[in-house]
Amino acid sequence: MNHPAPPTLRTVTGDLPAGSVTGPALAHEHLVLDLDHKGDGAAVLDPDLHTPAVTTELTALREDFGLGLVVELTCRGMGRDVRALARIARDAGIAVVAATGWYYEPFHTPEIDDATVEELARTLVAEIDGGIGATGIRPGVLGEIGSHGDTPTAPEAKVLRASARAALATGLSVATHAQLGRGGIAQLELLTGEGLPAHRVSIGHQDLLDDPAVHVELAASGAYVAFDTVGKDGYQSDGTRLRLLLALIEAGHADRILLSCDISRHGYLLDEGGQGYGHLFRTFLPEVRAAGVDDDLIDLMTRRNPLRFLTGARVEEIRA
Repeated sequence: MNHPAPPTLRTVTGDLPAGSVTGPALAHEHLVLDLDHKGDGAAVLDPDLHTPAVTTELTALREDFGLGLVVELTCRGMGRDVRALARIARDAGIAVVAATGWYYEPFHTPEIDDATVEELARTLVAEIDGGIGATGIRPGVLGEIGSHGDTPTAPEAKVLRASARAALATGLSVATHAQLGRGGIAQLELLTGEGLPAHRVSIGHQDLLDDPAVHVELAASGAYVAFDTVGKDGYQSDGTRLRLLLALIEAGHADRILLSCDISRHGYLLDEGGQGYGHLFRTFLPEVRAAGVDDDLIDLMTRRNPLRFLTGARVEEIRA
């Protein structure tokens, strides 16, 4: 009798059995980034200036909390540097998954303008199969595929559809950017409309949307619901995040929750007085536990769910 191969993660330092990740994951982060449209240098994680601080934080999280995996969703047009990601992964001793795709429309790159959905899908598949540039490093996820508003713009819809086709062709999953949490249902409809199963989709930034009914609808469809801006109090208080999280757990959908901090500015780093990548573990999860959530559900949300999302594995394939 033939048994299916165990689920595998594609990381910047090579393929890794999902079962070898025994500690928690950060499901939506940026380790290297350049979104500096304003010219003030704030929305930057420079591979030369900030990598030492990033590496120091991740190393400490591995030592203190067992952090085993970071899903790094910096894609085309966002200052992606996979060579820097590989250095960080090796130096911190943590698996890092790199991404491909396009962010929301203000950050679209020129090739989107005149390309068809199928042409964009071929661009993504080529990068997934052949590696990013000359690095040979292959993405392990499509993301963060962006839109803003309740309905994606025409270019954003084109990118979402292309991402779904590339995901189907390569076996990867799609993580989205729903600006301020809006438009997630429309994103999911576009992605599944191309034939992508909902369980291969994570709808981003849902902790910024104070609408539990939307969260339940997304989770009930089979999609993952990302509470991935934990600690960004300028957008939403952690108190509201906790209330929304507990409501989704109470509705029976803990198996569809992903958690992360979405560090997207150097000012968020501990080295600069920010909350850091570890805010989830140091501050927010203790509050979740104090609200009555047990360690098995914490492990589900922080380890098993990210592994299942990335690989498409069944619940029983990722051990508790």
